[in-house]
Amino acid sequence: MSAPSAHILYIDDDEGLRRLVQRALTRRGFTVSLAASGGEGVEMVRGGGYDLVAIDHYMPGQDGLTTLNLLHALPNCPPVVYVTGSDETRIAVAALKAGAADYVVKAVGDDFFDLLASSFHQALEKVRLRSAKEVAEEELRASNARLEALLGEVNHRVSNSLQLVSAFVHMQASVLSDTVAKGALLETQQRIQAIAQVHRRLYSSGDVEFVSMDDYLRALIVELEQTWSTPMSPRRMLLIAEPIKLKTDRAVSLGVIVNELVSNACKYAYAPETEGEVRISLSRVSDTRFSLSVEDDGVGMPADGVIRGTGLGTKLVRAMASSLQADIAFDPARKGVRATLSAPY
Repeated sequence: MSAPSAHILYIDDDEGLRRLVQRALTRRGFTVSLAASGGEGVEMVRGGGYDLVAIDHYMPGQDGLTTLNLLHALPNCPPVVYVTGSDETRIAVAALKAGAADYVVKAVGDDFFDLLASSFHQALEKVRLRSAKEVAEEELRASNARLEALLGEVNHRVSNSLQLVSAFVHMQASVLSDTVAKGALLETQQRIQAIAQVHRRLYSSGDVEFVSMDDYLRALIVELEQTWSTPMSPRRMLLIAEPIKLKTDRAVSLGVIVNELVSNACKYAYAPETEGEVRISLSRVSDTRFSLSVEDDGVGMPADGVIRGTGLGTKLVRAMASSLQADIAFDPARKGVRATLSAPY
C-alpha cells in the first residue's frame, strides 16, 4: 500500500480543527476519519481498518498519553503520530517513550498540515520497511531450512552409498583365500568407514558445514577397536579429545590420518597374541591451530627405516597432512612410536 492512499484516524476534541485537518489531509491524498475523544478513537481502532492514528495531547478526561497507552494494548496497533499544541520537550519525549512513531507541534496555516502529512509519510514508510524486512527474514529462514534439509539429505545418501560400498568390499574380502588380498580389502573397508563416519555426523548433528571432532573420533575409535582387537591380540584404545569443530573436508582428512596411524599401531607396534594400547589425543594449541597425536608403547620404528606393508598408509597420511597444511613428526626418543600433527583450523 502506498502512503497517499493510507487511511488515517485523527483524534482531537476540537471539532473545528478536526474538520480543517480532514480537508487539508484529504487534499494531500489521505483518507481521513475523525474521533472526538480518546475513548471513541480507541474503539474505532479496535474495529480495524486504519493505517495510522494521530492523537492530540490536550483532551479532557482522557488525554493523549493515556489514549496512546490504550492503543498500544490493542493487537496490531497501527503507528501513532502524536500531535500537541505545546512545544514542551518533555511531552514529546514522553510520547516517544510510550511508543509514538513521531510527534508534530500544532501551528497556524498550511505549514502544520504539510508537516503532519510528512510525518505520516515517514511513519508509514517505516512500517512498510519493517514489514518488508520481516518478510525477507522469514523467506531467508525458510530458504535456509530448505537448504539444510537438502544438504542433510545429500549427506545421508552419500553416507548410505559409502556404507553400501563398504559392505561390498567386506563381502569380497570374505570370499578370498589370499590373506594379503583379504587384508588389503579390509583396510580399504576401514578407510571407507572413516569417511562415512563424517557424513553420518553431518546428517545426525543438524550442522551441515562443520563436524564435531570429539564425537567423530570417539565413534571412529570404537570401530577401529572392533576391527583390530581380537581375543588373541587385544588392542585397547584411549581417546582424549577437546570439542573442536572442523569443516567437512578437513574432518575427512584428519579422520583418514587417524585411521592409518591407529591401524599401523595395531598391526605393527605389538607382537601377535600380545596386548597393546594405542592413545589418541586431539587438543587446541592456540586460537588458530590444533594438535593431534597417536602413540603406542610398542617396538618402535624399524631400525633400517624400511616401511612395513605396502606403504600405502604412509602415502595417505602424507597426502592428507598436505591437504591440511599440517606438520607431522615422529618422536625418535620414545620406546614406541608417537606421531604428532599440528595444523591450522
